[in-house]
Amino acid sequence: MYDSNPTLDGLTKKIDEDRQGEAFFQGMEEAGQRHFYIESYGCQMNFSDSEIVASILAEQGYSATRNMEAADLILINTCSIREKAEDTVRKRLRIFDQVKQQRPGTLVGVLGCMAERLKAKFLEEERLVDLVVGPDAYRDLPALIATAEDGDKGINVFLSREETYADISPMRLDSNGVSAFISIMRGCDNMCSFCVVPFTRGRERSRNAFSILAEATDLFERGYREVTLLGQNVDSYKWENPETGQTVSFAQLLDMVARVHPDLRIRFSTSHPKDITDEVLFTMKAHENVCKYIHLPVQSGNSRVLELMNRTYDREWYINKVNRIYEIMPDCAISSDIIAGFCTETEEEHQDTLSMIEFARYSMSYMFFYSERPGTLAARKYEDDIPLKTKKRRLQEIIKAQTAVSLAHNQQDIGKTFKVLIEGDSKRSDQEFKGRNSQNKMMVFPKQEGLKTGDYCYVKALEATSATLKGEIVPPPGL
Repeated sequence: MYDSNPTLDGLTKKIDEDRQGEAFFQGMEEAGQRHFYIESYGCQMNFSDSEIVASILAEQGYSATRNMEAADLILINTCSIREKAEDTVRKRLRIFDQVKQQRPGTLVGVLGCMAERLKAKFLEEERLVDLVVGPDAYRDLPALIATAEDGDKGINVFLSREETYADISPMRLDSNGVSAFISIMRGCDNMCSFCVVPFTRGRERSRNAFSILAEATDLFERGYREVTLLGQNVDSYKWENPETGQTVSFAQLLDMVARVHPDLRIRFSTSHPKDITDEVLFTMKAHENVCKYIHLPVQSGNSRVLELMNRTYDREWYINKVNRIYEIMPDCAISSDIIAGFCTETEEEHQDTLSMIEFARYSMSYMFFYSERPGTLAARKYEDDIPLKTKKRRLQEIIKAQTAVSLAHNQQDIGKTFKVLIEGDSKRSDQEFKGRNSQNKMMVFPKQEGLKTGDYCYVKALEATSATLKGEIVPPPGL
């Protein structure tokens, strides 16, 4: 369902096209050890899960490698959100199978969201894999590997109501050593009719708040300066302390993590509009290091379509929520998810979505045309009756509208100064840094001696495109 988005180059995305198929690696390969190779696809949760898998394998004596031909174990962490991802995974598995033919004894496994639904195809029909492991069964990997080494198929796709991997310290992907993900909850209880996540990741369950706090503290002490709290719906986070009976809400967790250190920047993703509370908004406002950015998926701007999607809110309610965010935090940036051409959507209803983009002033959006996913409520109840040509045309109209709003949003920032966390060199030049401001906008600026990746600096915006702000480093305000 989620096709690539031409308006988002240079921005961090929930599904980052630049990272699809990224091979996990950390440090030096260790001789004499068994090696694993893992590719990840999909959203941030999948990349976070790969770090958990890497940690479990390291405990079993495995070392990571970027060379699949040298691997004893080849894994692919999958996503069921997009049809395109399934095609990609199948192609990759055929390549892995060629490696296996050349190196007998190599095991191949499929992990994650796609595992349960396609296990029969991968295992029995196409005979491409030895292991199929669902997102709640990673602890079982050592036993499943042993089963596969004995000649049987290692399968565990059962979903859990308890598993959060709270006690496992993830082995970081270390893409920049500055930003890291912390998974705070797993699963989803929101049965949106178009979405397969509740069926692939199970029911919501929240991690021990103190384990999250410990992970954030450890990351800061190791030099990380930004963490993103991850969940399918972070605002529904709720953990009950078994010793005291007290419940920790998402707002309270956000406050706890923000207090780890003023120089540890906090982001979170994703929010469901129905669950983000005033308490969360006021907590964001109270802490300078909690980023003023909310991803608030609308999916459609029309009330009838929202009801078909089972989003539990209507157009007016969503508008009021957007107004409340801007009332409490006028400097907050809001982004969104938008689906074009959902079942029975009319041209007038499509216009409601276009008008919502302008009303909400989204800084950016993830924009897709609807594609039916097997097993969802929509696949069972509704006919996918909008012609592909119409879907693509509506999507292009949505992209055009959002690009114009994004450009205007960024142009309003010209002349303003922002605190930016340096993430590394810009894509185009090693003479420039890149980094994001609190509003999640990518800024590019000439390097200055004495500054390095992981440092904060102040950048004045001088130019704007729809995706990027260009500027220069200036002294901190007040100096």
